[in-house]
Amino acid sequence: MRIDPQLQAAALTPALDKFWKLSGQKIDRIFQEYDFTKGSPVFTVAGKYTARGWTEWTEGFNYGSAFLQFDATGERRFAELAQKHTVERMASHVSHIGVHDHGFNNLSTYGNWLRLQHEGKLPADQVEFCELALKVSGAVQAARWSKIHGGGGYIYSFNGPHSLFVDTIRSCRIVTVAHRLGHKLMGENDTAHSLLERALQHMEATAKYSIFYGEGRDGYDVPAERGRTAHEAIFNPNDGRYRCPNSQQGFSGFTTWTRGLSWAMVGFPEELEFLKTVSETELEPLGGRAKWEALLLKAARATCDWFIANTSLDGIPYWDGGAPNLHKLGDWRGRNAEICNDHEPVDSSAAAIGAQGLLRLGHYVGRNTTDGQRYWQAGLTTMRTLLSDAYLGTDAQHQGLLLHTIYHQPNAWDYVAPGQKVANGEACMWGDYHLREAALYLQRVIKEEKYYTFFGCLK
Repeated sequence: MRIDPQLQAAALTPALDKFWKLSGQKIDRIFQEYDFTKGSPVFTVAGKYTARGWTEWTEGFNYGSAFLQFDATGERRFAELAQKHTVERMASHVSHIGVHDHGFNNLSTYGNWLRLQHEGKLPADQVEFCELALKVSGAVQAARWSKIHGGGGYIYSFNGPHSLFVDTIRSCRIVTVAHRLGHKLMGENDTAHSLLERALQHMEATAKYSIFYGEGRDGYDVPAERGRTAHEAIFNPNDGRYRCPNSQQGFSGFTTWTRGLSWAMVGFPEELEFLKTVSETELEPLGGRAKWEALLLKAARATCDWFIANTSLDGIPYWDGGAPNLHKLGDWRGRNAEICNDHEPVDSSAAAIGAQGLLRLGHYVGRNTTDGQRYWQAGLTTMRTLLSDAYLGTDAQHQGLLLHTIYHQPNAWDYVAPGQKVANGEACMWGDYHLREAALYLQRVIKEEKYYTFFGCLK
């Protein structure tokens, strides 16, 4: 991508103001028009949100978006909408033992609600309710555990005990929040398992097995491929030995599915931010602060570097860095992303998620440093593109906010409009939510408000 070193965050203020007006209209339209008896809205088909039975991993993004809208604009009706649906519909997600998505569903709802209470933006009359939900959710997530040969382990995906998804780095958030709320996972014979330890071990497994650094097993990677990411790491469930990379939604285990990359891009920096709040006393028995900071920072830098090196000039990636027809686009890194082409779709949802990772890493490294400024400006460059009319659903009849997203290219789930050869023009719930989250993050920085973190829900 071509990073704009002169772009200032404040210059995006008019675009953010316009964005939040459009965002509110989209939330209203979904709740007025969508039939929730059909399941959670997942992605749009011809501009209308539809469900897609797999897991209900997007439901929290729908109600969480209303919390973010209230936070950004102060419009109380959005908070009331989010509170109502969280109470009525999210309890089953708290106790869901079959998924790796607790950090998606429950931090987006109960977590945002608790944070807004602590910040004084909502009455602090449901603090214990939200805290209990987050405690239980974190423990249930940590119980989905597989051990690795030689030590450590990971939260396994809905595919089963053999499967580590890179996505799950973001569910570590709810495990650490539950820990900070004083909770433990209780097992057989009343054995208490540290939620902090399990979260850190999962982060380590993700950094070691899901991210490639051009070292050891992946020494053949050229420099530009440092930071490539496998969607899934496969282990032998009998003895915990690592076997191979794999992918469910990318082209292959040896190419980078860019949304998986983006989960890592934001997951590692935000955990680095959280680590600053953890005491030396807690970290020392687990290996010490230096170990964890080095591990997380290496993974964060590598994934963000890959994004910068392998993304179109305007900061929008194609759905997979090794997509089979990408070569037919020629020098696709040397020009802006081509939304309407005959070969491979872009994925703006990966850009929305990844942009927040770039901004957070830039802030963490230091915006007064060369590297920190590079990451920060890359995040701003991508955000400028995403906030433009080319990527926003400005058509009042379209229910989606962020256009040109991809859900599952290998399964051909995404809608291809008549006259088009690849999917474009459609939105998804995680793309809409994460663009709102990145916009809120940036708006708070511009206005010098409290820095937005997932652990802002803690006192």
